[in-house]
Amino acid sequence: MVSEPAKRFYKKAEIGPAKDGDGYHVLLDGRGVRSPAGAPLAIPSQDLAKAIAEEWEAQEEKIQPLTMGLMQLAATTVDRVTGRRSDVIAEIAKFSETDLTCHRAENPQDLVLRQAEAWQPELEWLKEMYGVALSVTNGIMPVTQPSDAAQVLSKAMDEALSDWELSALHSLTSGLGSIVLGLSVLNGRLDGETAFNTSRIDELFQVERWGEDSEAQDARQRVHQDMLVAEKFLTLLRG
Repeated sequence: MVSEPAKRFYKKAEIGPAKDGDGYHVLLDGRGVRSPAGAPLAIPSQDLAKAIAEEWEAQEEKIQPLTMGLMQLAATTVDRVTGRRSDVIAEIAKFSETDLTCHRAENPQDLVLRQAEAWQPELEWLKEMYGVALSVTNGIMPVTQPSDAAQVLSKAMDEALSDWELSALHSLTSGLGSIVLGLSVLNGRLDGETAFNTSRIDELFQVERWGEDSEAQDARQRVHQDMLVAEKFLTLLRG
């Protein structure tokens, strides 16, 4: 059974500095918001904290969590990334073994060309940026990737990214089915819209030929929204 949305229980949402000076709290009538697990939500970026407060302020009679993507991602950071950082990095890096961009169609030729034009430049960028050269195969058969690919990418993420950036990258990589495209968004090479469309080349090609399925369209729109939220989260986080 789906639970009813909670009633709005506060009059005003705003932000204030954390007591230890480390980040900002979102305040509902002066009380700090906590994560679903009860952890204090100290947000490192003022811009991100303001945007999350705006999500709370925009709620009407009832609170609709699905309209609060930034808040959800912030809570995920606190409850599921902080404290298990190495596990999250490993989950992201594992996408290098089955990355979407490495599995190409054999036909029709139109689809083959679309994939190559969109995906190959990203693989070449990954090699230049991270020194990781992923192999490409035709069809759905597994392809053996360089034995150190996941390790190299894990090390780069661990050295360069905060827990908050990792949370957004995990969302991107999972939604796109690709660490290559996820890292492209993280580094500002692709925007979220372009990365999403790039990850859905096969699906959109089929829609062109056979028409749209309403359930598939709904699922695609949900992922699309998640990708835009993750991109916005990164932009606000970095100020």
